[in-house]
Amino acid sequence: MTHADLARRIRAVSHLQGHFTLRSGRVATEYFDKYRFEGDPVLLDEIAQRMAPLVPSDTEVLAGLEMGGIPVVTALGRHTGLPCAFVRKQAKPYGTCRLAEGAEVGGRRVLVVEDVVTSGGQIALSTADLRGLGAEVREALCVIDRQQGGAETLATENIRLVSLLSAGDLRAAAVR
Repeated sequence: MTHADLARRIRAVSHLQGHFTLRSGRVATEYFDKYRFEGDPVLLDEIAQRMAPLVPSDTEVLAGLEMGGIPVVTALGRHTGLPCAFVRKQAKPYGTCRLAEGAEVGGRRVLVVEDVVTSGGQIALSTADLRGLGAEVREALCVIDRQQGGAETLATENIRLVSLLSAGDLRAAAVR
């Protein structure tokens, strides 16, 4: 499957049109329902296989952000063999009371994994939390960059955004 074929498949499965309010507060007329590609085990496996070469070679832990980053990071961990951490938006107030579950992040080189990036806000917040736990975070990897300022926002936080696909790739897939 080519890069364009993957973009077409993701678009076919997840592209919606209408009126959508994004986590960033922005309003969009097109939406990529990440749960539709994350809920398709064959497609998710193909996505993870394509993302694996994008993981920096010195990465020690993959950190998936709640909630959409969790299935992506789990599938990616299968292809890279790297341990995974599951990062909450806030530490739970019961049980282990941890912000990051799974693999230990303190003192380790951590790659933040997300599904769709718009403004980059949640990655910036979660990276600050991970850094507070002693993680070294320099990059974030996503399935789709909506190309709406996320990479620029993250750059101000010393985070380089790497994406498998961009909104432009998905738009180009519509005309093929």
